[in-house]
Amino acid sequence: MNKTVVQNINVGVDTGKDFLDIHIRPLNEYFKVSNNKKGIGEAIKRLRKLDIERVVIESTGRYEAEFVAACAKTDIPFSVVNPVHVKRFAGAIGRRAKTDKLDAALIAQFGEVIQPKLSTLKSENMQKMADIVRRRNQLIEMQTKEKNRLQIMPKSVQSSIKAIIVILKKHIEKMNDELAELIESCPDYSAKSELVQSMPGIGKVSAAALISYLPELGLMNSKQVAALVGVAPMSKESGKYKGKQVTQGGRHQVRTVLFMAMMSAMQCNLKFKTFYERLVEAGKPKKVAIIACVRKMVVILNSMVRDGVMWEEKAV
Repeated sequence: MNKTVVQNINVGVDTGKDFLDIHIRPLNEYFKVSNNKKGIGEAIKRLRKLDIERVVIESTGRYEAEFVAACAKTDIPFSVVNPVHVKRFAGAIGRRAKTDKLDAALIAQFGEVIQPKLSTLKSENMQKMADIVRRRNQLIEMQTKEKNRLQIMPKSVQSSIKAIIVILKKHIEKMNDELAELIESCPDYSAKSELVQSMPGIGKVSAAALISYLPELGLMNSKQVAALVGVAPMSKESGKYKGKQVTQGGRHQVRTVLFMAMMSAMQCNLKFKTFYERLVEAGKPKKVAIIACVRKMVVILNSMVRDGVMWEEKAV
């Protein structure tokens, strides 16, 4: 297949539930397709004619999945990026107007200027784990809301609430079983899961989330893994101004899982409990202290996976 030879072609894709808006830069070409098998096929057929440097698409959680899979299958280089980064880029260049067409052009420009790292497609089982963990978190949130309603609603409707809680509990238990089955089906996942679960406070669900959302665990240094999760302190300084260090960015799914794991760890893990109490006694706000504990947790987990060492065997 003959390809159009133009250097530095970056394609921006604005993803919606029903449509994909696609801008090709620097050719300044735009087209729109349905976000379904037929529309994605049309888009891929058109893009394969170009010598593309990268296709940039924002991470929405699910709407981009089929298109990304099609890119991977046809060897079109793609980069799945954090929408927050694109939004900040728009602010930096003074872009305020917002339509699907303009957003696609903005994403293409973001790709050309920032040159985000190319992404790879998760394995099928890893994607399944990520989907189950995400859905399980949604069900737990629903369960918590129903339990809160049970405390305030009149007795005349409590039976309905209790019935919903029972159903949610069954679905959550089913997903726990599915996660365990997926992990056991792969020796690599099983070995990594066993390692991280040796740390008091990390359970099967937390382990599954780490495997699916943070596959780089054990392959980076301490600063890199903390930054990737979004718990590395960033300095805010300019001239004489020296602001407080803040944490930002990173993979919020991993951060949420580790935050919840830390709530458990501080009850059963003396190391983190002592570290947290020391920070609070030193005047650190409780939320800041918890984030510091999470940072310590992810750094230790990274070294455990890297060295293949269980928690009990490691002098931490």
